[in-house]
Amino acid sequence: MHDPRLPSSPGFWRSPLRGPHFTAVLGIVLLVGITVLFVTGLLSYAAYNPNLSPVNDMTPDKGILGFYLFSWPTNPHWLYRLNQGVHVTLGIALVPVLLAKLWSVVPRLFTLPPARSLAHALERLSLLLLVGGALFQFTTGVLNVQLDYIFPGSFYTLHFYGAWVFFAAFVAHAALKLPTALRNLRGLRAARAEDNDLVAPSPAEPTVSRRGAFGLVGGASLLLFATSAGRSFDGPLRQTALLVPRGGPEPGSGPGGFQINKTAAYAAIDTRETAGDTWRLVVTGRAGVVRLSREELLRLPLHSAALPIACVEGWSTSDQWWRGVRLRDLAALAGYDDPADVLVESLQQRGAFRRAALRANQVADPRSLLALDVNGEPLTLDHGYPARIIVPAAPGVLNTKWVARMTFGDL
Repeated sequence: MHDPRLPSSPGFWRSPLRGPHFTAVLGIVLLVGITVLFVTGLLSYAAYNPNLSPVNDMTPDKGILGFYLFSWPTNPHWLYRLNQGVHVTLGIALVPVLLAKLWSVVPRLFTLPPARSLAHALERLSLLLLVGGALFQFTTGVLNVQLDYIFPGSFYTLHFYGAWVFFAAFVAHAALKLPTALRNLRGLRAARAEDNDLVAPSPAEPTVSRRGAFGLVGGASLLLFATSAGRSFDGPLRQTALLVPRGGPEPGSGPGGFQINKTAAYAAIDTRETAGDTWRLVVTGRAGVVRLSREELLRLPLHSAALPIACVEGWSTSDQWWRGVRLRDLAALAGYDDPADVLVESLQQRGAFRRAALRANQVADPRSLLALDVNGEPLTLDHGYPARIIVPAAPGVLNTKWVARMTFGDL
């Protein structure tokens, strides 16, 4: 137990940087940051309106964990863009802080005996869940941002349940350690030995000062922020988003020169199905079934709206000018004077969210369109030609492309 060659011995850990103050500062930063991540993550989940229809619900067994869900609003139109930009960018920027925090407390993972009291046992259990949950959440989140779906199962399910387990452990650990952290931040030193168990009994010669270590962690966070935040902003900042997909310059030029999540080729769109002589929009509701060609849709009253597209991975476009038929006008064609819920189905042959449901409040918004044009030109095939959904403040996957059928009614 006291052999300095074993990690269970205090003599094994010799860095002079470790100590209550260093750990407390990192802990307070994470306390604030992770709370924001948790709240924005819950809001992101609510934005999918999972209680509306099974096709929107990626976690059907959530039970009481969905107690807070509400109808996602359409105002302001940039709401989801802001929420998800904060969630993903902050998560990436906190990675160096998390790693430094784990490094600062790693001796406690090897402490023997495993539990000296009931309170100590609870703290160790919360620490185990906290470390495991943090690594799981941050790893799956970063992989999702990078579009590397190498983990088993659905990201939505894994990240949702993982968030609740992790945050429960986080709250328990914070409640146990916050008084000590605040004492250490004020420069006070507790008399109990366990409050100072991170201090090396025989520290090695320092290679960097504690202030320098804080600077290194903060600099790494700022670097990650600078190279990822731009994908959520317009203008020159987008050029700095070099480390994330769909960052950097806009893809191409012209009316359709803005970011795309999935291409027509990826979605296995058959161009014969989108041709003018074959494609028809099927609208179903109280009034029966109405079939409309693109030319017939263009003869209906058309309206314009400036709206962004924002995705769960944190990237977004600037406001694009969309032109098309209001969803509430299509609801009226289907026999609903008061807009109703709608189930939208795509020509897409594979991948998630081939179908998506929208709430009546989203259908009712005058900016919610079945878009036919963007930025003054017809939609390109990759942007959803011959018609796509665009709704203010909705996650990108609910803005269905290559629309084939719309079914209005209570869902």
